[in-house]
Amino acid sequence: MVTPTALLTINSGSSSLKFALFHRGDPPERVLTGRVERIGLPEARWVVQGRPEEDRPVEAADHRAAVRLVIDGIERAFGFSSIAVVGFRVVHGGNRYSQPERVTSDLVDELRRLGPCDPDHMPAAIDLIEAFREHRPDLPQVACFDTAFHHDMPRVAQIVAIPRRFEALGVRRYGFHGLSYTFMMEELSRVAGPDEALGRVILAHLGSGASLAAVQGGRSIDTSMGFTPASGLVMGTRSGDLDPGLVRFLSNAEGMTAERFDDLANHKSGLLGVSETSPDVRDLLARSESDPRAAEAIDLFCYQAKKGIGAFAAALGGLDSLVFAGGIGENSPEIRRRICDGMGHLGIEIDAGLNESSSPLISTGSSRTKVRIIRTDEEVVIAKAAARLVPNPQEGVA
Repeated sequence: MVTPTALLTINSGSSSLKFALFHRGDPPERVLTGRVERIGLPEARWVVQGRPEEDRPVEAADHRAAVRLVIDGIERAFGFSSIAVVGFRVVHGGNRYSQPERVTSDLVDELRRLGPCDPDHMPAAIDLIEAFREHRPDLPQVACFDTAFHHDMPRVAQIVAIPRRFEALGVRRYGFHGLSYTFMMEELSRVAGPDEALGRVILAHLGSGASLAAVQGGRSIDTSMGFTPASGLVMGTRSGDLDPGLVRFLSNAEGMTAERFDDLANHKSGLLGVSETSPDVRDLLARSESDPRAAEAIDLFCYQAKKGIGAFAAALGGLDSLVFAGGIGENSPEIRRRICDGMGHLGIEIDAGLNESSSPLISTGSSRTKVRIIRTDEEVVIAKAAARLVPNPQEGVA
């Protein structure tokens, strides 16, 4: 089933590790998808869709243990001789990387330097790359950066309003979810045509991590996440934007250190912090009628997303298309309804039936703004980049 030129993609999250195998093609053809869930938590699971189908509990104390499961599983099912290149999602590319890159020792050193910018993601990404290099040193690797989509935002959208000398340390607004946004824009052009894709577009990637991007002429002009993925919208466990005065207040009130504050903002806040029960929108919607904390968490999530859409429509000078993606954006009609409700001034009118069935186009026929759902696919973006940077060794062979 898998050719000797197969593409393997690795997409690491904070508590999950997704992988996929593709045949080369235009676009690449997915033949298997899998993931290790709940890394570092009880009841971690190994799930594979394709052949062989699997769903079983595993031990995955950290990402290195999870990638060992992936390496062993692929070796057992197909053998690494079938794989020509492995592509990785790397969250942070810093100022330097605006395109996918072949992995070299110099690039790994640069990723280590970027580690303090995103301590929640970068160390795990480096561990994954190193684990594959140890297992197959000769296997080409490609790094695909989540920040690349926003790399050339207008200067005004990059500036962080603190003394300029900190720019030398790499302090700027980077933006994230770039692989998802790349896919969304390619798919928007495919399903709606290039004219709509080149118009005034707001992309809403709403999942446990959530962000918005304002796109005009196919180019990111602003995004809600900034220096780190913790900024912007309210998320599952991340606070989104905070008043910096909280740092001093909590230091004085509770002796909170910088490390504890980082843990608070990234892992104990957002929907989990406000609801005090769950970071999962599905749980909170189910409890919202009986639990005012759950109801407030949902209200806050939708309110902040609505405000962000309004702000980006102002930056764009109007709005032609609003696109939802991510686990919440793709699968929660109620969240989409609440976000879009009352936004007729932006030309947003959604059809209740189309929204309830999560149709690809959920706006009414009279809506000035097209409202769409695109099921994002970061893995195929990685696979395309890997194929582009590591050509098929069989090409040109008689």
